[in-house]
Amino acid sequence: MMRLLGLSCGERDGSAEILLKAAVAAAERTDVESQLVRMVELRIPFGDALTAADDDAPWFWEQLMECDALIISAPIYARSVPGTLRLLGDRLLGPNADAAFVEELLALRRSGQEPTVPFRVDERVLKPRVAGFIACGGSLTDHWKTLALPLMHSFTFSMQVGVVDQVQFAGAGTPASIVLDEDAIERAGVLGARVAGQIGRSFDEVEYLGPPGACPMCHLDVVVVKGGGEVECATCGARGAFVVSGGDVSITFSPEGCEQSVISMAEKRAHFFEVQDTAARHAPRAQEIRERAARLAAGETAAI
Repeated sequence: MMRLLGLSCGERDGSAEILLKAAVAAAERTDVESQLVRMVELRIPFGDALTAADDDAPWFWEQLMECDALIISAPIYARSVPGTLRLLGDRLLGPNADAAFVEELLALRRSGQEPTVPFRVDERVLKPRVAGFIACGGSLTDHWKTLALPLMHSFTFSMQVGVVDQVQFAGAGTPASIVLDEDAIERAGVLGARVAGQIGRSFDEVEYLGPPGACPMCHLDVVVVKGGGEVECATCGARGAFVVSGGDVSITFSPEGCEQSVISMAEKRAHFFEVQDTAARHAPRAQEIRERAARLAAGETAAI
């Protein structure tokens, strides 16, 4: 049986969790086995606290590796997601969960070589997975929710998870008040059914069914204006250009621009070699780096 992992990033039985449960219930009607994990119940130490015996990050990694689908539901705090979700991503994801890194490291070792920077290799990263995102805030205006969905993508792009649907809700400004919005509960169920319906598909086979968005890679609308008419998707890095026609402004993304998205395997592979090349350049200067860092730590800034 296929496994769905639901990650609740808000309060127990709060609006974000209510929406997640609606999504999971709809997915379960398609004969999917589900597991709900609450961020508030996870112990995720960081930095110097990593020596603590109580660390649920390795346990959550196993749940993530064993799942076939992931639905994340988070409240919106100050235009963004809770820091605990970002902390969990910082502990577990990045190069250690990057599909291109895993592919390249496996290829190097099959050829009898070792990488300059030996990241963890877990072949389960390469298993096809699909995902959906739910964000829920109290504000009725969009500009108080701008960064929530973009940051949720940082939890899936490394593993090349196919995002099927994403949605954000407004007006849930008091605890559990999303129950008053029947359309929101129904829409969360639609998301759950959509995610479950594409379990087992590879990234290239996944059909995105959510709101269209300007970017063809992440389907979101947050952009960085680079000048000269050039635009970069702030979520995934795809490059595009402004097009003005009849007084209307739109953005076009070329195939080459889409390959610069961190969602693309081409960009992930380029990043892998960039990291390895940087490490190779720094290796002969390791002693110099240590000495300069030690002087800086001792307050000897003049000699740095």
